[in-house]
Amino acid sequence: MKQVGEQQGVQPELDDSIIVDYLQRNPDFFIRNAQQVEMLQVPHPIRGTVSLVEWHLARQRHHINKLEENIDQLLSQAETNEALFCRLLQLQGNLASASSLQEMLDRLQRWARKMGLAGASIRLFTDSWRIGAPSGFTHLGLSRQSFEHLRIQRLGEQQHYLGSLNGPELLLLLPEAKAVGSVALSLMGGTCDSGVIICSSRDPQHYYQGQGTRLLDELARMLPELLERWVERL
Repeated sequence: MKQVGEQQGVQPELDDSIIVDYLQRNPDFFIRNAQQVEMLQVPHPIRGTVSLVEWHLARQRHHINKLEENIDQLLSQAETNEALFCRLLQLQGNLASASSLQEMLDRLQRWARKMGLAGASIRLFTDSWRIGAPSGFTHLGLSRQSFEHLRIQRLGEQQHYLGSLNGPELLLLLPEAKAVGSVALSLMGGTCDSGVIICSSRDPQHYYQGQGTRLLDELARMLPELLERWVERL
């Protein structure tokens, strides 16, 4: 049996945490052991082994490359956001200068077609807007009760849906549209209670889940304010 003195003299087995702790408490270790450090070899997936210095330099190069990639992505995103902002600002000014609701809707439609879409339509919830006869806006009306099933199935708790719609859904939202392959459907207004905007494409693959929705966000926020020039809120 080992004596008490012998047990106290046993050194704990080294593990990563002990080594890291030692290096943190002795920051001059690599300076004091520079020659030995240069001789250390580190496993490499291609070259077998490399020196610790080479391994560290490779990590630095990798880190720099990742930073450069991130900077490139940020610059690209900034350019995209600037182009999007200019496009939306131009659209907002164009819609705001319309002399009637129909002209505003026509301008929105022309803008959508310039974007390569089949069109862009607006439907307003009948319990949020005064669009009954004789307003002349009845064709824009959408029963919230009729829309509820589609909302649950397609949007859930989200503001946007991108993808295809079936026949009855298209008949509800776009009764006069033909050859609609896919849509971007967005609830309008800050509380999503104003109605919906539907951007449609003949291409079934044009809109799909996972696409960015920044443009849709801005349209859904902007349009109710413009509509209030022509349609009274309830």
